[in-house]
Amino acid sequence: MGILDVLLGSDNNDAIAQLAKQLGVSEDQARAVVKEVTPALTRGMQHNTKDETGVEGLITALRTGNHSRYIENPTVLGTQENINDGNSILGHIFGSKDVSRNVAEHASQETGIASSLIKKALPIVATMVMASLGKSLFSGTASASTGNQPQPSGGILSSLLDSDRDGSIIDDVLGMAFKMAFR
Repeated sequence: MGILDVLLGSDNNDAIAQLAKQLGVSEDQARAVVKEVTPALTRGMQHNTKDETGVEGLITALRTGNHSRYIENPTVLGTQENINDGNSILGHIFGSKDVSRNVAEHASQETGIASSLIKKALPIVATMVMASLGKSLFSGTASASTGNQPQPSGGILSSLLDSDRDGSIIDDVLGMAFKMAFR
């Protein structure tokens, strides 16, 4: 199951409803926005996790960012704290407001929803992605041997690291290790 499946799954109906409310659109339109912008967000994450530092940074952000609150309590979606957190995530993922604008423009063309609404949605969806990713990775995986710090499980993280989409991260991780060894 990929991150988009998790975001659009029945467990997140309240978050989708809150996004729709924030944008002033139907829930179907909110789902269309999520469906359209999530792949760009995950591609940005994949790009940022091409090296060990990026992977460690993502796992640390997921472990310490308390992003799960955005899915567990969707009423906070669209608050100033949520928008600020989302813009920070977008800055890290995309590195430039121009990329965010391009994502919004493309999503607008694909969905027929105004790019201004999609620009408003991007930081909210970014926090939803991080919340769902963190929840999927760390739910129920804490142990005494790790000081009760949740450790990532495979699943969605594997899909982020599988850059060539062959269903295996072994070649991708070995490639990353090879690049690091010969810098």
